[in-house]
Amino acid sequence: MKYLITGGAGFLGQFLQRELVSRGIDASKQVILRSKDCDLTRQDAVEDMMRSIRPNVVIHLAARVGGIGANRENPGLYFYANMMMGANLIEAARNIGLQKFVQIGTICAYPKFTPVPFKENEIWNGYPEETNAPYGVAKKALLVMLQAYRDQYGLNGIYLLPVNLYGPGDNFDPRTSHVIPALIRKFVEAQEKKANQIEAWGTGAASREFLHVADCARGIVDATLSYDQPEPVNLGAGREITIRDLTHLIARLSKFTGEIKWDPSKPDGQPRRCLDTSRAEKSFGFKARISLEDGLEETIAWYRQHHSAAAEEHTIARA
Repeated sequence: MKYLITGGAGFLGQFLQRELVSRGIDASKQVILRSKDCDLTRQDAVEDMMRSIRPNVVIHLAARVGGIGANRENPGLYFYANMMMGANLIEAARNIGLQKFVQIGTICAYPKFTPVPFKENEIWNGYPEETNAPYGVAKKALLVMLQAYRDQYGLNGIYLLPVNLYGPGDNFDPRTSHVIPALIRKFVEAQEKKANQIEAWGTGAASREFLHVADCARGIVDATLSYDQPEPVNLGAGREITIRDLTHLIARLSKFTGEIKWDPSKPDGQPRRCLDTSRAEKSFGFKARISLEDGLEETIAWYRQHHSAAAEEHTIARA
């Protein structure tokens, strides 16, 4: 069995590689596809790549994605890139007779006012929250494509919906990062500069659920090995927290004692996000193991260590 992992060198991909190895799927059986290796938005390039590699299983992680600000600035890019990458890969998978296609979807595909906790059968009952709708709709369309290809061509494609991820190695770029790495960076830098205030977007009233990246990797492998049904499956932790409470929790864990100033002119995004994860537990035994507080402590420590190392390297380079 040969596994092709698109975006496999990224944040989630690195954890997924290690999880596969822990299940006996050696690194030599994993082909890690980076963006420089193949332009997945070009059908001819994808067809050539798939014929050359001849994988048995594709786990499609690659995506163009960011936080609220990045979604507002790049709606066309995020729709086109995510739609075309998935569509090209699924069509190429059909053409080579792939055994299994694992599509990683997004929580942004759910309607803006989905009843909490989100159940998979609610995914079509409304339009996604406006700031990330192009991204969410593009990813949701791939669910339809996989189900259609299963019906017509017999392609075994599954669709997983992870909730917001976080953990060591996350994207801490302030232009494109999600809420947890963005807040961690703000608090750490505020301490370094001895600032007594940080600014947080929105009102803090919106709620989110967060899944540690290692738990997500485990859930993806569980499904890859054990789930073969057309229905989408949520992957989550089962705990909802408001952005305001999350912000104060990260402040406490990072030992920031200054003021948090909220900017209500910035969008809150979808009002609530919390998943019903019973289908994942029932279908392939997945349940999150890492608590939010433990995961945040680990992520803050990772960022401090790597942020300090990067600053030291920069200082040496300038000397």
